[in-house]
Amino acid sequence: MPKAILTDIEGTTSSISFVKDVLFPYARRALPGFVARRGREPAVRKWLDMVASENGGMCDDAMVVEVLQGWIDEDRKHTALKALQGMVWADGYKGADFTAHLYPDAAEALPAWHAAGLPLYVYSSGSVPAQRLFFGHSDAGDLTGLFSGWFDTEVGGKREADSYHRIVESIGMPARDVMFLSDVVEELDAAREAGLATVLVDRREDYPQPRLGDATHGHWRVESFAEIDGAPKV
Repeated sequence: MPKAILTDIEGTTSSISFVKDVLFPYARRALPGFVARRGREPAVRKWLDMVASENGGMCDDAMVVEVLQGWIDEDRKHTALKALQGMVWADGYKGADFTAHLYPDAAEALPAWHAAGLPLYVYSSGSVPAQRLFFGHSDAGDLTGLFSGWFDTEVGGKREADSYHRIVESIGMPARDVMFLSDVVEELDAAREAGLATVLVDRREDYPQPRLGDATHGHWRVESFAEIDGAPKV
């Protein structure tokens, strides 16, 4: 086992369908009302103004909302969108409209790794507040106490090696001591370029066609966290 684990969320600890079929539609529906209610708050205004300035200086929040909804439909990885989605999802979690899906093997392995003294970190395209909400309102309860740190796209894109250099520098460990878990081969390629150990999490629920041979890009492939050394058998 490595000395620390860095994990993705969507498709790795949790199903892609939860994000696509529950979280994204919820944010799309709730955004207009959210912006109408809270659009003047500085923490919200900051992100709305960023979107407006990037789209020709829009002065109408309704137009900004339309842009954001279009980005949701495109699954665009934009920092402003992710931040605003996180705020919208916070209302949904707090209102118990849903809980965050977690694969049973992840729900068992993460506490076991933590108990064994392995520091755990999250790196996701979703904002850090959204990550905390996700693990704070998971099917397995509040798991935020298991994690030592959180990273989102403010540290850089997930397919860029420099992002992983910044993460391991922040963690304070040599890259070779950190294992990155993800379902996206291109993210793993970038992490490996930065010197991290890598594991391709290839779940049948999310990827019915197994990625084998050359499709793994040479990354260690598992279908469950239970296959990673040190994880409990489920």
